[in-house]
Amino acid sequence: MIQLNDRYFEVFIKEAELQEEVSSLANKINSDYHGKDVLFLAVLNGSFMFASDLVKQINGNCEISFVKVSSYSGTISSGRVDELIGLTSSVENRHVIVLEDIVDSGLTIDKIVSLLKADNPLSVKVCTLLFKPEAFKGKQHPEYIGFSIPNSFVVGYGLDYDEKGRNLKEIYQLKEV
Repeated sequence: MIQLNDRYFEVFIKEAELQEEVSSLANKINSDYHGKDVLFLAVLNGSFMFASDLVKQINGNCEISFVKVSSYSGTISSGRVDELIGLTSSVENRHVIVLEDIVDSGLTIDKIVSLLKADNPLSVKVCTLLFKPEAFKGKQHPEYIGFSIPNSFVVGYGLDYDEKGRNLKEIYQLKEV
């Protein structure tokens, strides 16, 4: 168990399980996009560890770019999406895979996919490490899902609680007392 600020968290997904699932996702993408150039669009800040580990296992030509959006305040989704840093690479006539650390309500992904589709990509797919089916209300269901998890708050491996915990090698779940 660890403490971040005023909350306690317990191990939920161990490092070895994370790496195994990242490899599995990379294998699926390698199979689906064999011989095609892919632009990975990593959503910051949370996806940086996942994106790094995944892209290292991609065969063939690929690029990575970043977008930063915000939809959380503390442990609760704020219900809005604010684009903070926009995409600088052109997506026209490209295969794009959006990399997310976690998809819960789906608002962030819906916003990003909507913006991308306006620029005429060949395809847009979403790859997320974590997916909360109970919380999902979006239109764009992820095509690549690492772990489906309950609707509880998690930190670690890029995910944070008020900017703390991103550096943890494992994913921790909020311990309810």
